[in-house]
Amino acid sequence: MEMTGKITQVLPEKSGTSARGPWRKQEYVIELPGDFPKQVCFMLWGDRIDQFAIREGQELTVSFDLESREYNGRWYTDVKAWRVAPANADDSGSAGLGDNEPPPYDDEPPF
Repeated sequence: MEMTGKITQVLPEKSGTSARGPWRKQEYVIELPGDFPKQVCFMLWGDRIDQFAIREGQELTVSFDLESREYNGRWYTDVKAWRVAPANADDSGSAGLGDNEPPPYDDEPPF
């Protein structure tokens, strides 16, 4: 899935240690254009935080996966980005800031 919009917030990075070792994640809020603009919070994990270096005000196209999981009877949904590119990048992917395929997510914190 993809969404294109303007980054309106860069939230503080979070980190910790799980049974699989240290982890890092950072969340961002992107505003999707339209008559009734929507805001979506998405996240990056690990080295992708540094690789994409997202800043407020950037117009970006974000490729992402949706994932839901249950914990103690409640459901939580994550929007996990795996590719970020400038909004005006061509479809060839040459201007992209990430890989064309999503990586496996095995650096999640324990929940």
